[in-house]
Amino acid sequence: MHSVLRHTLLTAVLAGLAAQAMAAEFVTVGPRATGMGGAGVAVTTDALATYWNPAGLAMTQTVDIRIQGGGQAIDRRGFGEAIRDLEDFNSSDPNAAARAQDIAARLNQPGANLSVNGSAGLYIKGHFGEHAFGLNVSDVATGGGYISTPLSVTAGPSVAGTMTLLGLEARQASLSYAYAFADKTFSIGVTGKIIQGAAYSGTVALQGGNGVTISNNFGKPTISTAYGIDLGAIYKPTSWVRFGIVAKDINKPVLDDSRGGEIKLDPQVRAGMAINPYSTLTLTADVDITANRTILPDVKSQLLSLGAEQTLLSEFLSLRIGTFKNMKDAATPFIPTAGLGLRIFFFRADVGGGYDFREQGALVSGSISATF
Repeated sequence: MHSVLRHTLLTAVLAGLAAQAMAAEFVTVGPRATGMGGAGVAVTTDALATYWNPAGLAMTQTVDIRIQGGGQAIDRRGFGEAIRDLEDFNSSDPNAAARAQDIAARLNQPGANLSVNGSAGLYIKGHFGEHAFGLNVSDVATGGGYISTPLSVTAGPSVAGTMTLLGLEARQASLSYAYAFADKTFSIGVTGKIIQGAAYSGTVALQGGNGVTISNNFGKPTISTAYGIDLGAIYKPTSWVRFGIVAKDINKPVLDDSRGGEIKLDPQVRAGMAINPYSTLTLTADVDITANRTILPDVKSQLLSLGAEQTLLSEFLSLRIGTFKNMKDAATPFIPTAGLGLRIFFFRADVGGGYDFREQGALVSGSISATF
């Protein structure tokens, strides 16, 4: 991955963005969903259901404790490559004038930007008969950078402009409840959460030949608190098919914006389906019903996710593949993902990841858990 992507993702971690999610973008949480293209609404029945769909908690009678973390970086329209070329720009180069014009044109093109998101936390699930409970202490964050003052080429030659950096953390303490009816044919769930928002904004002066310093330019966070409510349901008409739907932040929580004003977390609605042709194979699909705004101007997210999981040797080994696409960006390709899980008695470890070979964006996730 280009150095600017590494710098941006590291910055997200250091600035608190890597902890977790964001404005109203549905972030992929957990390595199982990551490996299956970001699909989790109908298949997640472990403690991560407190994020994906609280109704999933009631579909299995288990106690589950897990810690997970992950992140994603997206480089749109070759923004990262252009930033690197700007860092290496040499005004004494015989072709400097042409190179300066090329760099400015690439960075000024519509839709060119960098974004990151991530999540991390502790998730716990328990049950009492058909009543299931879950809680998590987690952080979902998103951030990014875009050209706010178009780059211009002046005598010298020189290239100069301004990049704006934005970030938002949603630090959450959540409590979920779910109940299954009719021998687990149908379940409903609700999650109530206290959200501490940390909003960041800053600017970086871009100039040819100078390194782009990101880590110290997000500014101090603006802290505020809100309350959120998620609702979910799962319908399992037969043993081999499940349908799920979740609506997150239905009460439209409002956080303070670091630039003044407010950030409203609009409701997110996602539907999913899971099919088990046989007991060890799961095929799943998710789709965002809503087009979710992101922290970057003019960038929306509406994902279609497809995935499969094959378990071997009584779930000792789980192999996963998947793909996803942002339907709000026609130029975005389907991005492949893969992952695996290992289970030894009650302990398991999972990893997942994906890579956009055209835009050179990447995502990765990992977790350790104990299930009884």
